[in-house]
Amino acid sequence: MSASPAVKALGWRTPLLVIIAGCTIALLNFGVRSGFGLFLEPISIANGWGREVFAFGIAIQTVLWGFGQPFAGAIADRYGSARVLAVGALLYAAGVALTAYAATPLMLNLTLGVLLGMGLAGTSFTVALAAIARMVSPERRSWALGLGTAAGSMGQFLMVPLSQGFIAAWGWQFALLLLSLFALAIIPLSSALAGKAPEGTGPKQSMGEALKEAGNQKSYWLLISGFFVCGFHVSFIQTHLPAYIVDRGLDPQTGAWALALVGLANVVGSYTAGVLGGKRSKKYLLSFIYAARAVVIAVFVMMPMTQVSVLIFAFCMGLLWLSTVPLTSGLVAQIFGPRYMATLFGIVFFSHQVGGFLGVWLGGRLFDASGSYDVVWWISTGLAIFAAIVHWPIDERPLVRVAPAAVAAE
Repeated sequence: MSASPAVKALGWRTPLLVIIAGCTIALLNFGVRSGFGLFLEPISIANGWGREVFAFGIAIQTVLWGFGQPFAGAIADRYGSARVLAVGALLYAAGVALTAYAATPLMLNLTLGVLLGMGLAGTSFTVALAAIARMVSPERRSWALGLGTAAGSMGQFLMVPLSQGFIAAWGWQFALLLLSLFALAIIPLSSALAGKAPEGTGPKQSMGEALKEAGNQKSYWLLISGFFVCGFHVSFIQTHLPAYIVDRGLDPQTGAWALALVGLANVVGSYTAGVLGGKRSKKYLLSFIYAARAVVIAVFVMMPMTQVSVLIFAFCMGLLWLSTVPLTSGLVAQIFGPRYMATLFGIVFFSHQVGGFLGVWLGGRLFDASGSYDVVWWISTGLAIFAAIVHWPIDERPLVRVAPAAVAAE
């Protein structure tokens, strides 16, 4: 089978190489980030802070990551992903390394919060997934997006235990310095994702026109609303679950392995969601995922805390963890096309990160006020039910655009 002209123009950057590089970037980006919850207790104890200080730093990081995502996506759509990823990797590595020397809440907010938030926006799997989506046919797009998301989850499975091992062997400060090196590894990988998005074969459309078109679609706003809930869940659980487990009398290693198991199970969940998304209705799959989250969270909170219950929760939640990503990003590409996918999905992802800001900050705030995470767990359950409902009426059909020439002929 001969390659298409667009693929031939990429030279050595074959679709397979782009997919491998994009998956590895997602692995490193999400893998390093996934272990930050392990640093909540040691950093808080070392500096004599309450948990809200660290949680607020993560909250700043989360919302800046989301705020920067549409801009990073727009630059990637216009000029290609490689430069965005390289600059983002430098900021990411600097943020991780300098967090080791943050001795005041302000310094922590600037390093763990601002620098890391900007770095994560530039290296996010959102940018990598958009590059992957452009290289595959519409029939294979959902599968490829699921593969890229699964790679990010494999990063969580691999990097969280490694981060815990670094902390146990050399302390939390040196562990952060080691993790910063993994972030730097994104730079050489980014060269495989150079080149901007193809113009496509349909009617030409400017970025402003694409944004206006999406903004006028009810389905786009429903996607934005639903992805807010995903961010709330992921950030709250990722940051506070290890401490919650220790509070209930289990050891820190159980928390680390719980997060790792979430990542491992989501390799299966994300890949399966990507495969099913190519064969079944994406919106109904999303409604099912969020409804299942509500059940899993409610059962976990009501059950006695044991190692077995923690691992069962981690596995079940992992199957549902980022399985929303290939379906949500796939709906954006399916409805609006891949030309401005990084920009349009970046805006949806901003909602995800606003939810993440509230989830991680509210967890720390309510814990310091009440000594318990129970209220946040039940808020998470209610939000999951809300997300299951709002995805149901989404119109999945691709938008039909009329070419300017056709309009003039009428």
